[in-house]
Amino acid sequence: MEKRKPLTTARMRKMKQDGIPITMVTAYDYPSARLSEEAGVDVILVGDSLGNVVLGYDSTLPVTLDDMVYHTRAAVRGASNTFIVADMPFFTYHGSLDTTLKGVARLMQEGGAKAVKLEGGAEIAATVKAITEAGVPVVGHLGLTPQSVHQLGGFRVQGRSSEQAEKLLSDAKAIEEAGAFAIVLELVTDELAEWISKQLSIPTIGIGSGVHCDGQVLVYHDLLQYGSDSAPRKFVKAYANIGETIREGIREYVKEVKERTFPTQENTFHMDNDVVQYLYGDKE
Repeated sequence: MEKRKPLTTARMRKMKQDGIPITMVTAYDYPSARLSEEAGVDVILVGDSLGNVVLGYDSTLPVTLDDMVYHTRAAVRGASNTFIVADMPFFTYHGSLDTTLKGVARLMQEGGAKAVKLEGGAEIAATVKAITEAGVPVVGHLGLTPQSVHQLGGFRVQGRSSEQAEKLLSDAKAIEEAGAFAIVLELVTDELAEWISKQLSIPTIGIGSGVHCDGQVLVYHDLLQYGSDSAPRKFVKAYANIGETIREGIREYVKEVKERTFPTQENTFHMDNDVVQYLYGDKE
């Protein structure tokens, strides 16, 4: 397969201008990132959703910076020719700016990310500006922000009221003005996501926010039904059922071991006859 050069932030902005949708997949390790790159994905997001999907937590809140560095580094090894964004986990960018920049530096230097993603609106605009001024590309994240799910009152669609709509548009503009090169819109109403996308010069990447965003993102495990819920959420389309294939494969393996039909001679190695005779003697 011919290697391609990773996208740049400038190229992604040009894709928006030209009406070319940006494809993003949230992946967390070497094999998922490698397969995503080989499939032609534009951007890989190493999301803190790994807390739910890979680590078995019930939210993203327990995910640490060490977790993010570890998984980002693995994804970069699998997809060295893809633009990789890493999430800043919960409460790693709400304290001192010095602490925030040290965390960003770890994701870039140790993890190998090309950009970081932060959840929030106008309240984090100053932080976004400081990170971009330090030379690090930033992706914003608005709408349903999982790190603030308790404050939002659960996993609810955002932008259904005029007040919410005005706030989200204002936040999007604040994040753009602070220097972000793209914004993820999660569980935002279709009409509002379209309006925001038209108002910004930077790309919007939608998840559960309709077709009018400048790109789309889905979680690797969701779109392949790999270790995720058997009934996908409304905004997820399952393009394969790898989970069922894996279960069937392991089930068959268990069955054959129990029946002693695995391993067969094809899976077995043998000594030379003279060594066998030396160990066991002549049985005749």
